[in-house]
Amino acid sequence: MRASALALADRQPLTPAAIGRAATLALHDELSLAPKPGLVTLVDNGSHDDMDAHSFMRSLFALRHYFTQIAQAGRDGAGFAVLEQCGIAAEARMLRATGGINTHRGAIFMIGLLCAAAGAVLREHEGVLHPELLRATLRQYWGQALTLRSQRASTLPGGIASRRYGLRGASEEAALGFPVLFETTLPALTTAFKRGLKPREARLEALMHTIAVLDDSNLAHRGGLEGLRHAQQLAQDFLARGGMSRPEGLVELQAVAEAFVARRLSPGGAADTLAAACWITRICIQP
Repeated sequence: MRASALALADRQPLTPAAIGRAATLALHDELSLAPKPGLVTLVDNGSHDDMDAHSFMRSLFALRHYFTQIAQAGRDGAGFAVLEQCGIAAEARMLRATGGINTHRGAIFMIGLLCAAAGAVLREHEGVLHPELLRATLRQYWGQALTLRSQRASTLPGGIASRRYGLRGASEEAALGFPVLFETTLPALTTAFKRGLKPREARLEALMHTIAVLDDSNLAHRGGLEGLRHAQQLAQDFLARGGMSRPEGLVELQAVAEAFVARRLSPGGAADTLAAACWITRICIQP
């Protein structure tokens, strides 16, 4: 798949440091995309009044060591409690860097777990990573703990919205091995590249596939169940018309973005999932 996997890390052995760098780069991949429905970009704030690209860059700088640390923890065979403490500490650094603004809480959880799984794979498979091996390792090592975690009542806005509307929240997604990531987002991204789309168009296409199916708790928190379903329908309609494969794709996506902003909708969960897919293409040998 093109020169992905950090050009297979220039054929150098994969390390926790390389895993962590890839995570930071993947989050920048997502931030730098535009137009994105309701999300912060380098040129606008989407549906957000409290954050901008500078907030995200400060957050990325504060998190740059976290992904390496949690990958090393996974390589060392750490239990879930250790990973959770790493994430809690990272979230505190993020909030200090942004003045209390939640820029990357979802990514700290999702991509952090994936980095830990990648670290665990390194210990047993000599640095050869495939997406399905990554997913299987996550479930093998921490699936039970994640299932127990998913049964705890969340006090965060997204978790409260998921419980209110009977949606599958972030913890449930993690316990199942992130099915939307591995079964929708990553295949959409891979297929888009195979069809010849450039990185920007391919990533936007994958984002819209994700919005179309993900029970995004951020959308539910901001717009209720009706807002979530409206956002999903807009994404489905965009894809049904041909998505980013058409010359007018970017213009139509800008109109979708404006529709999200008009209703103050922001698919933060889909953004995290796209960033995770970008990370996988940077570190994994595609099967």
